[in-house]
Formats: sequence, C-alpha cells, structure tokens
Amino acid sequence: MIDIREATRIQAGEIARLIMTAMTDDCCLYFCGDGYGLEDFRRMMTKLVESENSQYSYKNTLVAMDGEKMVGISVSYDGGHLHELRKAFIEAAKKYIGKDHSNINDETQAGELYLDSLAVLPEYRRQGIARKLLRATKERANSMGLPCVGLLVDEDNSAGGALYVSEGFKYANESQWGGHPMKHLIL
Repeated sequence: MIDIREATRIQAGEIARLIMTAMTDDCCLYFCGDGYGLEDFRRMMTKLVESENSQYSYKNTLVAMDGEKMVGISVSYDGGHLHELRKAFIEAAKKYIGKDHSNINDETQAGELYLDSLAVLPEYRRQGIARKLLRATKERANSMGLPCVGLLVDEDNSAGGALYVSEGFKYANESQWGGHPMKHLIL
C-alpha cells in the first residue's frame, strides 16, 4: 500500500536523488559550471532539500512511501514566493556547482502552486503513484488557497505530458528551462 505524506529533513538525500531523476542528468549538467558534475549537483540538491527556505525544501515535498521505502516525490511551492525561495539555489549553485544563476528565467508566477519536480522510481512506475502524488499536490494547492497547479513538462517527455493531460492539465504556453523547450501546463 502506497502512502503519501509530508517529507522530513532526514529524507533529504533520497529526495535530492529523485529530484535529479525528474530533472534528468542532461538538465542537471546544464546547470553545472566547468569542472563540476552530477555528484556536485547531488550534494547541492541535498543541502537545498535540507533547508527550510529553498524551493526544493523538504517542507515543500510530498513523498510516496511503500512501507519504509521512498518510491516517489512531488515538490511544489507557491509561485508567488519564487524569487525569495530561489535565493538559496543561486547561492548554493555558486558554492557547489561553480555557476552564477542570478539571471535564471522564472518558471512560475503568483497564483499557482508550482509543481517543480515529480518523480517515481523506475520499478514503481505505471502503478498509479504519480497520479496519487498529483492529486495530493492539487489538494495542497486547495489548502493554500491557490487556484491552480502549474508545471513545466519537457516537450520530449510524451509520457509525462500524457499523464498530466489525463489528470486534467491544460496547455498554457511555451517555455524554456534547463536548456530544453518546455510546455507550461496548468490544472
């Protein structure tokens, strides 16, 4: 039985790995400076998940648990707080991956709960876990008084796009993030 619950700080390492799964290795490397790699990025993400004032904070994370095993995550936050939350990422990127991302494009805006990362372990996919996480994220938006959930999906991620559309997400506009063309969807 899969249980969806709030994350805890001690789960930061597992959450960071799943965030990186959602982002893809290519995207993670896109954000790294010369001479830095995936291990540096993972170390940075773990610190950001442990933090309480980061867009990737454990406080913004729902986890799907199969007993004591984390099998999926949903990381979401109020888009109106993006700039405040992103400060931690900008500082951590300078320290851990040697790159200044002060001028990074906004991927969300006020008025939406932004679903930053959704990932399920490969061996647990196609079991309805991502749908449970999406529905729990929508409940979180409702409890926060936000009218919609927004997300970016890579144009090459047809399976992810199909999942979101099947859950009621609608196309809003084109976007760019992590060096990839994206579609902004809202529910």
